[in-house]
Amino acid sequence: MKKKIYVAYGSNMDLEQMRYRCPNAKMKGTGILENWRLIFKGSRTGSYATIEETEGQNVPVVYFTITKSDEENLDYYEGYPIFYYKREVQIKTDKGYIEGMVYIMDENRQYGLPSDRYYRVLSEAYEKFEFDKDILSEAVKYSANNMSKRN
Repeated sequence: MKKKIYVAYGSNMDLEQMRYRCPNAKMKGTGILENWRLIFKGSRTGSYATIEETEGQNVPVVYFTITKSDEENLDYYEGYPIFYYKREVQIKTDKGYIEGMVYIMDENRQYGLPSDRYYRVLSEAYEKFEFDKDILSEAVKYSANNMSKRN
């Protein structure tokens, strides 16, 4: 069974949620997505984490090996290919650089603020993995400042 590397930066950093969504997934470690910024965008149903390429910014990530059926489950949960699309990225890990697949929200979505519940899931993951929580609070500020702007 061919395994793929999946890179999570949003609510899928929650290991319990990933276990439910992707029963065959195995967490392999954490890393950094260099020159990307964490932001929040969405739709009427809510705003969720996404990333955009930004020189000098970094996004902490958790990466997993997943099976084909896990990826199909993720496609469903991420609203692929309409809400999120997939892209291969390189992340910096303690084992060097590795390549993995990440979901990125359609850039035409509007900036927004995450619900308290969604933010708490991300915040707990940041605590668990000892990520810099300033990145998370900066993402909220940045998204709030851009909410009135059209893409």
